[in-house]
Amino acid sequence: MMPSKRVCILGSGNWGTTAARIVGANVAKLADFDDTVKIWVHEEIVDGRKLTDIINTEHENVKYLPGHKLPDNVVAVPNATDAVRGATHIIIVLPHQYIQQLLDTVHGSILPNASAMSLIKGIGISDQGMTTMTQLIHRTLAIPVSSLSGANIANEIAEEKYCETTIGCQDPDEAIVWRSLFNTPYFQVNCVADVIGVEFCGALKNVVAVGAGFIDGLGLGNNTKAAIIRIGFLEMRRLAMHIAGGGIQESTFMESCGLADVITTCYGGRNRRLAEEFVRTGKPMPQLELELLNGQKLQGYLTAGEVHSYIDSCGVTDHFPLFTNIYQICYESKPPHTIFAGLNVDFSRDTKTPSPSL
Repeated sequence: MMPSKRVCILGSGNWGTTAARIVGANVAKLADFDDTVKIWVHEEIVDGRKLTDIINTEHENVKYLPGHKLPDNVVAVPNATDAVRGATHIIIVLPHQYIQQLLDTVHGSILPNASAMSLIKGIGISDQGMTTMTQLIHRTLAIPVSSLSGANIANEIAEEKYCETTIGCQDPDEAIVWRSLFNTPYFQVNCVADVIGVEFCGALKNVVAVGAGFIDGLGLGNNTKAAIIRIGFLEMRRLAMHIAGGGIQESTFMESCGLADVITTCYGGRNRRLAEEFVRTGKPMPQLELELLNGQKLQGYLTAGEVHSYIDSCGVTDHFPLFTNIYQICYESKPPHTIFAGLNVDFSRDTKTPSPSL
């Protein structure tokens, strides 16, 4: 019997290529999936050659995940529409500022019975308020969308170092399928029904990581950094509950997508690293992104601006002093030591009500 399912991946950066290594290896073992996994690659010239040609001949993304081979069944294509054609399971993993353009490009080629998985760590702001990536994808493609997020630094996963991740999927049967695509002995997947909770954790932790990087740049030590991480984690939870209310499960914040991801990002992620350099060098964040990230994008800086836009429009900036301070340091040239202003906030009732004074 011919396989009835097919996977494609939209996005071939550090994280997208790492996901392709996992999914490519797993589909080869799944009888109901076609062995070929198409990955859309934004075409670039690397050392005089097309990146797609390098990936398809050398089975390595030499720009974004050098030193780690891809399975032979992962095929790079430069056209996103070609990548999604015939796919029943679409994995979307690219910087969130580019997602709408991509969705507009592929929406006419999506199978009606397809489903999507968002690995994007970001949120969108519009006149209608804050939008998660799964909401945006569902609205544009009209298919079910799940989310995956966790304490997942891509290079460590590519080295097959043990870690966990969280899948948010409302359909229990579909959650089993998605888990079969991602779960490995070194990449352990736990599924929950709280799609939006998983997403909010993945997006907001990058803002906390910027704050942690400021502390490292100031040289203030582990006690101070731990305090910023704790307050940031509580502001993440407060904001998510303020926006989604009862739609978010309290337990989600204790999954890999929540507390674990905050910890790893505040100690090992690129958002922390660039925030530290921001303090030490005085260079603007966009300049540091160009100098240090080899074409990757900095999500925490953008998300800090988007979060502030939302809480400011709601008139509740005083309930999020850390997020507000991080925004002002990034965008309004306030000195990094002002990160501590107004941080004596009472979170004691947030476990029962999203934010008692909002």
